[in-house]
Amino acid sequence: MTMDWLTLPDVADQLQVPVTRVRQMVRDRTLLARREGGVLRVPADFIRDGAVVKGLPGLLTVLADAGFTDEDALDWIFREDPSLPGTPMQALIENRGKEVKRRAQASAF
Repeated sequence: MTMDWLTLPDVADQLQVPVTRVRQMVRDRTLLARREGGVLRVPADFIRDGAVVKGLPGLLTVLADAGFTDEDALDWIFREDPSLPGTPMQALIENRGKEVKRRAQASAF
């Protein structure tokens, strides 16, 4: 999975909130982060126009409730889905969140 990643301070700058708030967002699963080289990073696509992409927190909750680990959820969100078309993340960015959530619920483990 190749994508751009932001450090938590970078996310804080884009959202114009303290880095402690970003850490809380990760703990609350409003955002997902991956530790790389000892540094927590968030996919850059999760942030658009100074805000978390609409529908992302709800999608993350659906995926967690369906049994997805954080890694599974990241993989699912950025995996090509010909029925969308594109990836679930692209669909969220294009404001097609309901469609994505339905697929997430159907993908339950």
